[in-house]
Amino acid sequence: MNNELIIRSGSSTDFALLKDGKLIELHKEEDDSNFAVGDIFIAKIRKSVPGLNAAFVNVGYEKDAFLHYHDLGPQVSSLLKFIKRVSTGKLKNYSLKDFPFENDIDKHGVITNVLKSNQSLLVQIVKEPISTKGPRISSELSIAGRYIVLVPFSNRVSISQKIESTEEKERLKRLVKSIRPKGFGIIVRTVAEGKKVAELDKDLQNLVDRWTAMCKKMYKAHHPSKVLGEMNRASSILRDVFNDTFTSIVVDDEELCNRIKEYLQEIAPKKESIVKLHSPKVPIFEKHGIERQIKTSFGKTVSMSKGAYLVIEHTEAMHVIDVNSGNRSNKAKNQEDTALEVNLISAAEVARQLRLRDMGGIIVVDFIDMNNADNRRTLFNHLREEMKDDRAKHKILPPSKFGLIQITRQRVRPEMNIKTREENPNGTSGEVEAPIVLVEKIKVELEKLIKKEHKKITLSAHPFIAAFLTKGFPSTRSKWFLDHKRWVKIVPRDAYTYLEYHFHDKDGEVIK
Repeated sequence: MNNELIIRSGSSTDFALLKDGKLIELHKEEDDSNFAVGDIFIAKIRKSVPGLNAAFVNVGYEKDAFLHYHDLGPQVSSLLKFIKRVSTGKLKNYSLKDFPFENDIDKHGVITNVLKSNQSLLVQIVKEPISTKGPRISSELSIAGRYIVLVPFSNRVSISQKIESTEEKERLKRLVKSIRPKGFGIIVRTVAEGKKVAELDKDLQNLVDRWTAMCKKMYKAHHPSKVLGEMNRASSILRDVFNDTFTSIVVDDEELCNRIKEYLQEIAPKKESIVKLHSPKVPIFEKHGIERQIKTSFGKTVSMSKGAYLVIEHTEAMHVIDVNSGNRSNKAKNQEDTALEVNLISAAEVARQLRLRDMGGIIVVDFIDMNNADNRRTLFNHLREEMKDDRAKHKILPPSKFGLIQITRQRVRPEMNIKTREENPNGTSGEVEAPIVLVEKIKVELEKLIKKEHKKITLSAHPFIAAFLTKGFPSTRSKWFLDHKRWVKIVPRDAYTYLEYHFHDKDGEVIK
């Protein structure tokens, strides 16, 4: 498995994560992203709402952030006392070593007993502003590093559940307990598996330094204001997803390239050589086939191999994905086997689409009905395996009697939504699919015709499309020949509209 990270700079910075050449994640960093997940603000309580057992907090966004009682954290009383002392300059030692902790708040308490209007509070963004809602926040703070997460006002040490070895969990717990500073809890991340104490300690010291720098900002800080920003998107993506399977990181900006090399020098010195600067002759996303994948992967309909396709619909309450087998027929297999094959292909694509679009909330997938219980179990296990690498928290329910699989997936930022339809080039009103999607459709239809053993195939298309398919070396038609050992005659037709095309058989009849 080869993982590649392609970074395109400009007015915004785009990050494309490729797995074996296939686009699986797409991120965008805007210059004005002031409310990113992980940012910590010194804020003011606007008002408490007993009916919701929550408070609305002014963090500087146009709409107040929402803070529920369960997101306060058990040690919020200690946090409030700490903030008051630091903000007034009475406390200069930020280590928490000798700081007297208050009792934990009642799990089933009322927010008005804990928070008052105009009170200062440190809060962290856990969900970015989405649609008409302001940010969702928590006062149970955490600062993420490469191997560990530092949790102030806690004494707990916990290990990632994705580390399966009991011996390794015990080893990491012993190491972390030996270096844990008093007053701080530690969560050990999955990538810490097999790491030595020196590497963990270096990461810990870096996080303690960030905590200290944040506390220094709090003295006489304007309310509300950001006191600790999440690291830039490039570094945070590398921190969260980088591992030994990465074979290439390509950047088209020299300054950003150098920054990434410096960061890799810290976390994985042996991998620094995989960072490369892209030459500007061809746009970086064009060079790596990402633009084509974006055009074919976003939109209402998503094509897959063997003629199957997904239809993805969005509503305010949920996302609905419908699995379709297309026009394929396989005489060698019965209907049940065909359904299983299409469903397994679709499960992999569904897992990819959830990561790619960053879809969150409730997702319902309507797979093709299967009568065999073993086949349903196989599909369920396959979907879980495909979603194993998804960093967003998610839960998958087994197939229902109607063949539906329900998924809940953590939503922390707005869904990635890219417009793939373009203005109709024929001069009429409305929009049409992007021409690059049309080429993919032609390719899929051609594969179906070759499987049906049509001996001689001619493609008639608008001169622009015909030229695109035949010009250059190797041309698209040449690639078809190498794949299928069948030469396709392409005839330009002046009378056709831009996106019109037809296949003809050896007698010149249109193949339907």
